[in-house]
Amino acid sequence: MRPKTIGLIAHPGKAGSPALVRAVREEFARASVRVLVESATAALVNDSGGYALGAIAREADLLVVLGGDGTILSVVGQLGDQMKPIFGINVGSLGFLTCASSSDHTEAVRCIVQGEMVFSQRSLLEVTVRSESAPVTITGLNDAVFSRGEMSRLIRLETAVNGEPLTEFNADGLIISTPTGSTAYSLSAGGPIVAPDSGALVITPICPHVLTNRSIIVGEDAVIDVLATGRDHPVYLTVDGREAIRLDPGVTVTVRKAPIELPLAAMPGVSFFGVVRQKLKWRGSNL
Repeated sequence: MRPKTIGLIAHPGKAGSPALVRAVREEFARASVRVLVESATAALVNDSGGYALGAIAREADLLVVLGGDGTILSVVGQLGDQMKPIFGINVGSLGFLTCASSSDHTEAVRCIVQGEMVFSQRSLLEVTVRSESAPVTITGLNDAVFSRGEMSRLIRLETAVNGEPLTEFNADGLIISTPTGSTAYSLSAGGPIVAPDSGALVITPICPHVLTNRSIIVGEDAVIDVLATGRDHPVYLTVDGREAIRLDPGVTVTVRKAPIELPLAAMPGVSFFGVVRQKLKWRGSNL
């Protein structure tokens, strides 16, 4: 893939973002590649000619995101059905989703221009809140998290898979993650690492009261229903760390694999297992 039009989006709060935006834009200009700069990103470099993200998604062949994994999650959440391939350059150290550091931006741009990228098709979540009013559907790349908010109380979450009861988790919360999200909050809560191309979903309780409650991996076609059964304490739903939604008693949340996927770009030689080794500092046995 040799993109003709690039969409450029940066994290506005990162200290190194303005300099990196200028440098990346200049590199693409030298290669005669058209660049559409997102509005808030353009403001970082005192440019008033930015574009809305929706307009960029309609025209761009590839989105280059400057920031961290959280920046990519934010962009994915805003794209919805207009999902486009994403290439992440980290303003800082290498993340699980970003494939190049800011110091390697010149090589990253060369790789993009020459069409040397490799792509991983990442599963997305379709999270539907079935309230009494119209259902609300949210798209996520990492996870859907059910939590107790600020209350130091356990919550009860009745969970079913494909219509069959699984259990009622009595816990601090529950995480339903994609393979991509398996290296995020789910991993911290004791969940397994799942390879990105597996397509499976992971259900991981957070600090369960019953110690035999453990993570369970379900198939990519699974439909997971979660109902907050306790009526004394609120339950909150957060998708990819975005603003929490308070769930009223009796509201069911359905989580399944979305019909669309994210083509996540990487530079040649950057692999999921290589990133895992680096980020988790797996260096082999000391024995």
